[in-house]
Formats: sequence, structure tokens, C-alpha cells
Amino acid sequence: MKKLMLAVMTVTLVAGTVLAESNNIPLIGSKAPSVKAQSTDGKITFPDDFGTSWKILFSHPADFTPVCTSELLELAYLQPAFNKLGVKVAVISTDNVAQHNMWKAHLEEINYKNRGKINIQFPLMEDPDGVLSRQYGMLHEPTSTNRDIRGVFIIDDKNVVRAINFYPVQVGRNMEEVVRLVEALQSTDRMFVYTPANWEQGDDYIVPYFPYTKAEVASNPEIKDQYYQVSDRLWFKKANQTEFVQNNDK
Repeated sequence: MKKLMLAVMTVTLVAGTVLAESNNIPLIGSKAPSVKAQSTDGKITFPDDFGTSWKILFSHPADFTPVCTSELLELAYLQPAFNKLGVKVAVISTDNVAQHNMWKAHLEEINYKNRGKINIQFPLMEDPDGVLSRQYGMLHEPTSTNRDIRGVFIIDDKNVVRAINFYPVQVGRNMEEVVRLVEALQSTDRMFVYTPANWEQGDDYIVPYFPYTKAEVASNPEIKDQYYQVSDRLWFKKANQTEFVQNNDK
């Protein structure tokens, strides 16, 4: 009996390890997995086919469900904001592409929040076997073995994962927060700054270093006007309003 119990425990441990290894979550800073799938835009390879744009991969549990419907309509409404940021969007679930096409047509007939009907410009990728979802760790098996969790992967122009979020099936995502997160990431890349809690486009930035040297102040006294100090370890850089306007005009 003891040997039998040990054998069962060993098999369980090995099976659990194999399952975990087949459902890894790509970590922040790692290369985004390249996956191929049929979609409402034909066969695509994500993220490769989106070139040097930033990309966002959204997963959802199921087509024709109410929370997912509200999410995709909000996502479609924000397409101009994502376009302005140079972001391409793709959506994935374990439904097949035929169902995706029917759902997309249905979504485009809905007048959500009295905004009028909206054309969905991003592809919906199929993953009926869950292979792609496992590569991105979107099948959380304590919740479901065949339906994706609500996942968000933000991927930069070099196909590096920059941010990850997972939400339960009962709670819809805040799509405005996804826009804010992309804006923050692009700003920190461009200016070597950090963003404080609750930062929004146009707010001041945190600088992760002492902002200027005595020599820099001597040669350019106005440099001090670009920064202010809240404590001995908390310095801010004033948002450049001209840059903010230019970025939003792109």
C-alpha cells in the first residue's frame, strides 16, 4: 500500500509539472510567443504580422456572452485612441472562427450606450484546442480547462512583453486603463522617467535619479525649473505640455 501511494503521488507530481510547463505565462521582459491562427481577418501570425507597432492581445471566455460583448464594444469604441498610440489589437478565445464571424456581425449591429453602430477593425483569433491560449498562460485550469480567462498582454514594437493583466470571468476590464497603461509605458520609454500612482497623460513624471548636476545648473540655470522635489528621494519632472499636445496630434 505504501508503494502504491508513493507511485500515485509521483504520477500526480509529474502530471502537475507537465501541465504547468505547458501553460507558462510569458513574463514581463520576455519575447512574446509567436502563434498562428485563423481569424476574422484570415490566417495571421501574432505578433509577427503586426510589424513594429505596439500590440495588445486580449483573451475572453466565450463569444455571445454579455460581459465579453460589453468589453469588445468598448474596445471597438477606443480604436481611434489605440490607432493614435500606434497600437494594433488582437482578440483570442477558444471559440472557432465561424462563431467569431457571427459574433462580430452581431456586435456591429448593437448601438451600445447610444454611440451608434461601430465597425470592429481588429481580428478575432480562434483557438478551439487551447494551444495558443496555453502558450500565453490564458487557460487558468482551476477556473476552466477549455475557456480563457480575461487576459491582457501589452507588447512593444520589439515584440517584448511589457505588461500583463488577468481578470476573473465575472468582472469586465476597464479599457480606458489599458489605454492609460500604454501611454505610461511609451512615455517612460521616450523620456527615461517613471509614472506615479494614478498617473494620467499630461500629469508630471517621477525621475528615478537626481535630475541635474551642479555643472549642468551652472551652464543652464533654467534646468532647475523643469523639476521639483517632494522629499529627499522623490523628484518630479514637470510634464511638457507642448510635447503632450504633439503626441496627441500624431
